[in-house]
Amino acid sequence: MISGVKAFIDYDPDAETFRGEFVGLNGGADFYGESIAQLEAEGAKSLNVFLEMCQERGIEPYKNFSGKFNVRISPEVHARLNEIALSQNISLNAAVENAVNDYIEHSA
Repeated sequence: MISGVKAFIDYDPDAETFRGEFVGLNGGADFYGESIAQLEAEGAKSLNVFLEMCQERGIEPYKNFSGKFNVRISPEVHARLNEIALSQNISLNAAVENAVNDYIEHSA
């Protein structure tokens, strides 16, 4: 995390370099470094450039997550999920949110 913004870090063994990419931004702001210290410094520079550019252009730098998204699943899974939700006296949305929360909890 750099300046409170989360980033995913990968290592490219061929280039012997780390690559970082910020998440939750409205555009790309990636950065590279051969050490953690260099990665953090380059990340801070990249983020500052991105935020300055957004301010100059009047663009909101962070994605706005409304809590709505479309999910496409097979009709069979949809029907089974609906049956389970009804049996638990909850909405289909609540059943999906519960499943997603379980997925997040077990993926962390």
